[in-house]
Amino acid sequence: MSGLAPSTAAPGYRPRGTLPLRVEAVRQLKRRRTLVMAAVLGALPFVLVAAFAIGGGPDGGENDRITLMDTATASSANFAATCLFVSAGFLLVIPVALFHGDTVASEAGWSSLRYLLAAPVPRFRLLWSKLVVALGFSAAAILLLPVVALAVGTVAYGWGPLRLPTGGSLDTGETLPRLGIVIVFIALSQLVTAGLAFWLSTKTDAPLGAVGGAVGLTIVGNVLDAVTALGDWREILPAHWQFAWIDALQPQLEWDGMIKGTAVSVSYALVLFALAFRTFTRKDIVS
Repeated sequence: MSGLAPSTAAPGYRPRGTLPLRVEAVRQLKRRRTLVMAAVLGALPFVLVAAFAIGGGPDGGENDRITLMDTATASSANFAATCLFVSAGFLLVIPVALFHGDTVASEAGWSSLRYLLAAPVPRFRLLWSKLVVALGFSAAAILLLPVVALAVGTVAYGWGPLRLPTGGSLDTGETLPRLGIVIVFIALSQLVTAGLAFWLSTKTDAPLGAVGGAVGLTIVGNVLDAVTALGDWREILPAHWQFAWIDALQPQLEWDGMIKGTAVSVSYALVLFALAFRTFTRKDIVS
């Protein structure tokens, strides 16, 4: 099932040529859940604009703006940062878990996994293609939200410098690079959820089990981080660093928290991805 040996392979057979990334990407793009997630993420900025219009935006002076939410309507950049703030803890977890947890498990649920391997697509190649595409779609989902928020925010609140909750503002030329840092860090921090969902997808034939398990464990991590009695032990939890990107929205850019958070997330993710490949290469495929 894992591929043909060179001596018995058909003429012209190349393992690396099976299941090209573009083929897998098109397959995933046509899935209904992909379109639904894109619609949900694209609709969030419109929902927030409506909420601010109904409830009224912040109307205090400069000294009253303490939190990022208080500066949401100051400019399109502030609006985009606020959209990321309200969604990074949970909403952005959903597409990441969905794109990774629905990869192998859905093929097994449809009883098409064994036919892919009999094509023959080597197991490592199949899993690698699905992982790369899932990572790409997750990054696109995370990027979609701030891009739409910037466009919607520009129409609703105008383009301008990023006003900081601590006071002052960033120059217009510095705003986009800072937002870029925020987006990259959020994407890296979601690698733990991606790893959990991908590993669980190789363990079960139920996509909802893989997706739900990854989301559930992510929530458990958030709950544990709220237990202050754990003290310094919370620093090994990925959830402890999920909002470290706030340091990028300071007058002086601070890297320490984001570097520690990235190291923790990437470390967990590498272990989980390795477990996924190990599980799948040894698994008896019957569906």
